[in-house]
Amino acid sequence: MFSILLTGTLVAQEAKVTPLLSKDLTGIPGKEGLMITVDYAPGATDAIHRHNAHVFVYVLDGSVVMQVRGGREVTLVPGQTFYESPQDVHVVGRNASKTEPAKFLVFFVKDKGAPSLIPAK
Repeated sequence: MFSILLTGTLVAQEAKVTPLLSKDLTGIPGKEGLMITVDYAPGATDAIHRHNAHVFVYVLDGSVVMQVRGGREVTLVPGQTFYESPQDVHVVGRNASKTEPAKFLVFFVKDKGAPSLIPAK
């Protein structure tokens, strides 16, 4: 089961998305920056998706496992980062722990008004 937690954003029910900032990018017509935090409950996972954006992830707490199609699966801990290009399909996104929560900061550079997440196969 999934919940829409941010306009246009579909995430696993156990993830909590908190919007922090949305801002037009001066000098880059039609683009905006969007900043959110994602809190994963223990054992939480995301469905396969993509962003049609440049996505920068910074882990704040816990550990998360991420992988884009064709890339290797990585486990990230606080202070580590992850990048997704507009062409990437995010095939693995989950909390590495079944007992502890995890939290990360996400910064998107995307088309203004476009959804931040698109389900994929």
